[in-house]
Amino acid sequence: MTESDKQFIEQFCDQIWMEQGLSDATLSSYRSDLKKFSQWLGPQKIQLIKADRMVIQNYLAHRYQKAFNSRSTARFLSSARKFYRYLLQNHIIDEDPTLHIDSPKIQAPIPKSLSEDDVEKLLLQPDLETALGLRDKAMLELLYSSGLRISELVSIELNQIGFQQGVIRVMGKGNKERLVPIGEIALEAMQSYIQYGRADLAKGKITDVVFLSGRGKQMTRQTFWHRIKLYSKQAGLNKPISPHTLRHAFATHLLNHGADLRTLQMLLGHSDLSTTQIYTHVAKERLKQIHSEHHPRG
Repeated sequence: MTESDKQFIEQFCDQIWMEQGLSDATLSSYRSDLKKFSQWLGPQKIQLIKADRMVIQNYLAHRYQKAFNSRSTARFLSSARKFYRYLLQNHIIDEDPTLHIDSPKIQAPIPKSLSEDDVEKLLLQPDLETALGLRDKAMLELLYSSGLRISELVSIELNQIGFQQGVIRVMGKGNKERLVPIGEIALEAMQSYIQYGRADLAKGKITDVVFLSGRGKQMTRQTFWHRIKLYSKQAGLNKPISPHTLRHAFATHLLNHGADLRTLQMLLGHSDLSTTQIYTHVAKERLKQIHSEHHPRG
């Protein structure tokens, strides 16, 4: 990869970071996609800013021959589109070479979920006689009640929770704020933890973060993932479970009980309804199962 390519990639990432406030993970993906493309161009003596539509199509064909999955190829094309749009807007190139290139079709995977009975078993596992158990119970109940992302859950601060209103103020992806209702059981679990368990975990430290580790620091995603794995084993659930599985369960069970997609989109914090529509497949499968089990000619 040439120094010129490196420079353009970094300038591009710096500008979109300032304009859009993207996460480090997103910027890292852009860098990785563009650097791999630049490295592929190297033996051909072609710079990123000189790549035309045919060159990009040849790279897509190369990825297909090497059996790259369609999702990663679609992500590359999205990165390339943003990069060349940036070059065009800054008058570095005269034409966007990605304009008439179609993205590969992606078969969205159906999210793995839990039955309502499975969730009930999982939520019964924390030991409410301990501070850690009170914390875990509150986290599990809140995750299932609100459908939060794990990154949103572990970063919650006290001033985000409206106990009287029964809502939580969440800062999601792209610094977009949303209000999410909290169910009564989750509220009770939160109050019990804050009243009887949180001070023990804080160990005298002053912090606004709600969910604390045994050392009085903010819980990490990895630690909570391990806690869920432990409770899943205790509950006898012989299936892989992660914090995201409870988010899927939240969405699926809401749809199964009559929620509409627009409401679900707002609760999950999806910017695009198409992201939420994957859950219609889950709900349809559940309807088929119910029909098969209960219809006389199922």
